Amino acid sequence: MAKFSDDVTQGVEKSAARAMLRAVGLKDEDFQKFQVGIVSAGNEVTPCNLTGPELSEHAKEGVNGEDSAGLIFSTIAVSDGISMGHEGMRASLVSREVIADSVELVMHAERFDGMVTIAGCDKSLPGMLMASARINRPSIFLYGGSSLPGEYKGKDISIVDVFEGIGALEKGLISEEELYEIECAACPGQGSCAGMFTANTMASVGEAIGMSLPGTASIQAEDKRLRQAAKETGNQLNYLLKNDIKPRDIMTIEAFHNAITTVLSLGGSTNAVLHLLGIAYEARVNLTIDIFDELARKVPHLADMKPFGKYHMVDLDKIGGVPVVSKILLENKLINPDCMTVTGKTVGENLESIEIPKDQDVVYFPDNPISDEGGLAILRGSLSPNGSVVKVAGIEIDTFKGPANVFDSEQEALDALFNNKIKKGEVVVIRNEGPKGGPGMREMLQITAAMKGAGLGKDVLLITDGRFSGGTTGLCIGHVTPESFDKGPIAICQNGDEISLNLKKRELNLNINKDEIEKRLKNYSNPEPRYKSGILNKYSKLVTGAEKGAVTG
Repeated sequence: MAKFSDDVTQGVEKSAARAMLRAVGLKDEDFQKFQVGIVSAGNEVTPCNLTGPELSEHAKEGVNGEDSAGLIFSTIAVSDGISMGHEGMRASLVSREVIADSVELVMHAERFDGMVTIAGCDKSLPGMLMASARINRPSIFLYGGSSLPGEYKGKDISIVDVFEGIGALEKGLISEEELYEIECAACPGQGSCAGMFTANTMASVGEAIGMSLPGTASIQAEDKRLRQAAKETGNQLNYLLKNDIKPRDIMTIEAFHNAITTVLSLGGSTNAVLHLLGIAYEARVNLTIDIFDELARKVPHLADMKPFGKYHMVDLDKIGGVPVVSKILLENKLINPDCMTVTGKTVGENLESIEIPKDQDVVYFPDNPISDEGGLAILRGSLSPNGSVVKVAGIEIDTFKGPANVFDSEQEALDALFNNKIKKGEVVVIRNEGPKGGPGMREMLQITAAMKGAGLGKDVLLITDGRFSGGTTGLCIGHVTPESFDKGPIAICQNGDEISLNLKKRELNLNINKDEIEKRLKNYSNPEPRYKSGILNKYSKLVTGAEKGAVTG
């Protein structure tokens, strides 16, 4: 069987390549085996990826044997929690593309036959799945594990509580000493943020779409089971190699529907829309944002998970993890049982032995759901003609109408909040934060958490062409497209313009007449670019709109 790795292992003309491989530990017998890349986003920049190097070693142990020889390499990751609320956040979404590109480059250059991918923080998970779909060689994904929640005054807390505490402090609702205590308690150890935020949402996607071993998405970073799962993941890649099962055999349109359904039932992050569109682009699957809304009308919201609910990922793990959610969805004919997975079995076959615990309230059942519709919705209308995204999980209203209070950056809005210039009943509009105009489509947990902490979470509607953290809750609409840079209507909103939201009708409207909108757009010109060189400038010239996944092609 011809292998990609034959380019570096076979024939006298490859003597130099083999000499280099001998220097890293390969021997004569290894040159007849599959060559496997084991890539992690492991680093000390963020607790989310601390497990990467250790898990890589365990995965390598699983890979190595009669059939395969594994070699470890790494890629970047940035910390969303650390880069939040300042210029550094512009690099976050860009890192997803860099991760996918860097993995592709190593796989292309080193001629690996397959790979194990390991990631924790928000952008490294979709970055790895995008790389697998793009390269389309046998591949399997392992989540680096979630963290345990912290504890403060007898309650479980996470990083979101720190951001909300900042807003509460500014409003005098807590003391600086209390905020310090929350800061010290929120992140007790390694692993990704503990709730159903973006990392745990995308880990659940990895399972639901068939690219991870069942049950691995909910294991905590410090759990010894994760080390065993890493070894099993590495060993399972050998099966994929021998049977030539590739990512695009697994990530079909039906598998994407399964993944979206899972996200909707979990009340997952709005970022899942952006990332699933990006993965689908690389997998050459025709996925549109409208599919998310079509499924949301049919799929109930079942999981009572943070940031809006009571439970963290560890609690989902205790009742059986994502497979339990999948079994509930399967029994109610909400997911496709026939999709292939990395186990070599179908979704239905994987779930045959799964038992659904009855005596628990982490996951509800479709006959008595948290909500009849899924946790995300796609809105259109005169303010977002190409679509926008809202997390409806935890929102208690269907309509909102108010005057616009317009800002040209997140920082402007944050300064206004801290200076009491944002009032109840207003619609806060933050523009020039899209993929191109930002550039980088910043995540805005700083402002959304501060508004909630200041007691405005249910009284102010926030709209942006940027995006939100998976930890964001409340009346927050992101991914407004076209973005300001592309002369979308958000670009010409003015203070006092009436804006209305209708969740049932899935409408977001700027209530001024069409002629006025066209007149303003005709006279609009973009501000000077923030970055005129470097990667952010390059990204702004390549990236698509959020409705297409903000991919760079």
